[in-house]
Amino acid sequence: MTKIHESASVAEGAQIGDGTSVWQNCIIQDDVVIGENCNIGANVFIEKGVRIGNGVRIKNNIAIYSGVEVADDVFLGPNCVFTNVINPRAFISRKHEFRKTRVGKGATIGANATIICGHDIGEYAMIGAGTVVAHNVADYNLVVGNPDRLLGYVCQCGCRLNGELICTECGKAYTNTDGQIKLKETK
Repeated sequence: MTKIHESASVAEGAQIGDGTSVWQNCIIQDDVVIGENCNIGANVFIEKGVRIGNGVRIKNNIAIYSGVEVADDVFLGPNCVFTNVINPRAFISRKHEFRKTRVGKGATIGANATIICGHDIGEYAMIGAGTVVAHNVADYNLVVGNPDRLLGYVCQCGCRLNGELICTECGKAYTNTDGQIKLKETK
């Protein structure tokens, strides 16, 4: 059952999946699609045309602007920021210049991170708290800093991989082929 707090403003044209909760003071505009079993924290603004997958956790005080697509099982930490125009000016309309940002399945974006538009975040990638993402981030990459830099690799479970690309927490093993991290297939 979908739960929408009485203080939230949800446009009639927005689609919200079963089992999703929308908390206090949220604004969800027309033509937004939110999947099933999501949690939309307090004070979240979701602009027209945004697509959000299933099982997504959006913590408090986040604005998700047109051009952003969030895949299934993504975690967005409190106060993270998405942009959609590279060179905004209040007195110049640049809506025709919106750049897409895609956040891959299972990715985590830490608190207070800024995602500059036009950069994709790969599956199961982890963006450290306060990071400014100014590059595409590949699958399973752990990036930190301003601008973002590769610190290492993470497992699907969110723990850091060791030098042999094995998770010491859950034991999953990965391969690195030309910088592309992939889960090893088990027989």
